[in-house]
Amino acid sequence: MTTTETTAETTAETTAETTAQTTRDSHALAERAAAELADATAAEALAWTARTFGDRFIVASNMQDAVLIDLAVRAKPDVDVLFLETGYHFAETIGTRDAIALTYPDIRIVNAEAEQSVADQERELGLLNQTDPNRCCFLRKVVPLRRTLANYDAWVTGVRRADAPTRAGTPIVQWDERNGLVKVNPIAAWSDEEFSEYIAANGILENPLVSEGYLSIGCAPCTAKPLPGADPRSGRWAGLAKTECGLHG
Repeated sequence: MTTTETTAETTAETTAETTAQTTRDSHALAERAAAELADATAAEALAWTARTFGDRFIVASNMQDAVLIDLAVRAKPDVDVLFLETGYHFAETIGTRDAIALTYPDIRIVNAEAEQSVADQERELGLLNQTDPNRCCFLRKVVPLRRTLANYDAWVTGVRRADAPTRAGTPIVQWDERNGLVKVNPIAAWSDEEFSEYIAANGILENPLVSEGYLSIGCAPCTAKPLPGADPRSGRWAGLAKTECGLHG
């Protein structure tokens, strides 16, 4: 082995060890914060996030409303906002994204896109949203999310325990094993009533589809209005056993 090869191998090993140590430190940080912020308000959780991570965190939004963004800019006015641009969104969702960008001019919206365009994917694989929605979500949501989150140390989501039974145990702070970073869920404990009250009290932008009865908005081909009184997420992938797109478990 040449000196150059030995040096390269040593550098690679050192980098791997450093990365592993950083991951262990971040994991430990998340565990401590999970205990310390278990009963934190949304404002307290977001203030901790901004103080701890600075520019190294991003807020995820599906552009159903601007609640999480409105809360986040109070802690960091120029926060990065992640939007998964799947290519299958309702026009109203894209319009809401653009309106939010105008309302909060200091934020930076990061549009995470799939490697293939919708046209190329459909040409090669057909209508996956109909034949294999899990794979479609993986290609157009999960992969772009992972690629984008690799640039950050933490991400903030709007997941709430009231959203669905699968989210009932959501903590305020947790270690995201799948993506390898800290995950903050500042409004995890909010009830539907608290959520609606925040929108009304603060004049928060909402996707116009909400007022039309779409209570959980995803991609247009996979989103329907839930029946009156039904679980809000029952309109997602209606008729299938699928209840999550893979972003949160």
